[in-house]
Amino acid sequence: MEHLSDELLLESYHKANELKLNPDFVYLIEQEIERRNLSERISVHN
Repeated sequence: MEHLSDELLLESYHKANELKLNPDFVYLIEQEIERRNLSERISVHN
């Protein structure tokens, strides 16, 4: 995931939630968002 730009990572997060993809996959995206300190740009639902 580190090859994704911040914007693409955030778009992927929103799309994964919209499509109701596997919660484990969404969690991985959330972890990368937190690692990059982008949490303030989304509402992370745990």
